[in-house]
Amino acid sequence: MRTKTVKLEYDGKELELPVLYSTTGEGCIDISELRSQTGLTTLDPGFGNTASCVSKITYVNGEQGILRYRGIPIETVAEKMTFVETAWLLIYGRLPTMAEMKAFSTRLTNNELLHEGLLHHFDAFPPNGQPMSILSAVVNSLICYSPEIMDTTDEEAMRNAVAAIISKVRTIAAFSYRKAMGLPFVYPDPARSYCENFLHMMFSIPHKPHQPTPEAVKALNLFLMLHADHEQNCSTSTVRIVGSAETNLFSSVASGICALWGKLHGGANVAVFEMLLRLAKGDEDINSFIERVRKKQARLMGFGHRVYKTFDPRAKILKKAVFDLLETERINDPLINIALKLEETALNDDYFRERHLYPNVDFYSGMILRALRIPLNMYTVMFAIGRVPGWIAHWREGNEGTRRLARPRQLYQGPVETPFIPLDLRHGEEN
Repeated sequence: MRTKTVKLEYDGKELELPVLYSTTGEGCIDISELRSQTGLTTLDPGFGNTASCVSKITYVNGEQGILRYRGIPIETVAEKMTFVETAWLLIYGRLPTMAEMKAFSTRLTNNELLHEGLLHHFDAFPPNGQPMSILSAVVNSLICYSPEIMDTTDEEAMRNAVAAIISKVRTIAAFSYRKAMGLPFVYPDPARSYCENFLHMMFSIPHKPHQPTPEAVKALNLFLMLHADHEQNCSTSTVRIVGSAETNLFSSVASGICALWGKLHGGANVAVFEMLLRLAKGDEDINSFIERVRKKQARLMGFGHRVYKTFDPRAKILKKAVFDLLETERINDPLINIALKLEETALNDDYFRERHLYPNVDFYSGMILRALRIPLNMYTVMFAIGRVPGWIAHWREGNEGTRRLARPRQLYQGPVETPFIPLDLRHGEEN
């Protein structure tokens, strides 16, 4: 079968560009030889129409509301898997066997402690320091205490590096919270599961270990699984670009943490919660707020998505989980009522329907974290813990086979050549 092509006419010449297809049928024009054959590059601010890589990890179809990890629908992942199993699936490309799952869990347990010397790193941060800043700094410092796992060309070292980041990131996160609260660090308990252990380190006090309910552990598992990967988003693309320079895994993940920090990315669930808190104060009712949103005088956080043009499938799963957790934990939270009323009002409004503005994952994820007693400044940290397996998977994929340093082009529109004037001849008004 002859490969399909797209014809480009430029300067009296005709160029045929090959069209590649994904396994799900979407077409992609290959322009990798465009500049060498025509001298032209392409301009695509925000990369909304540009595929930066070929990947086999996660599939997102925004028009149909589909999300799949390695081909497995997110609904199946949420119902039948744990976060640790999901991490293996994303990183190694298939479901683990029972033996592999046991070995992976053992590696996570063996890597859950931080080097005692690293604990002094927390003393350099003020009590009110941003947890995301602490997380990125300490993750980047891990390589100083485990230089042997920097050589990820060795498969055994790579497996230890993977386990070290996934396991230690929850310890670092919990310790950053304890530092901010002026509480002593609580060491991980090797007898506890991944999510249970995190809640133990967060909320236990000396001589009174915290024992989360099964429902709380399940809800945290669900939150982390739904955030584990989402294709070539800002932070994942950052990890791949940094990794393309053969930067070590720890520093590449730290760069992803920094990218995730932004309000338009991982910080969006914080913005949702701040919006709900303002409405809860009663200074403005929902109808008047919605009217201001229509007039572009306010922004409805947690609605709409860069990719999804229908319901975010993760939001549907989290919405049910919010109700289940509030019911089983007997939590009466007035903010959930505001959220539901806000959702109902927006979904019945033509303005939002016509613009395909539906609730996304951020709209409900804050409710889950609030029910788990996670403080607001830790919300993005929780997102980062969940996203680590996806970052690792993309870092590995980007470094397999022939590596190519990421180096985007630009459309330069500055001065062609500016004459230099010596400093003593530059005259003008002082600022």
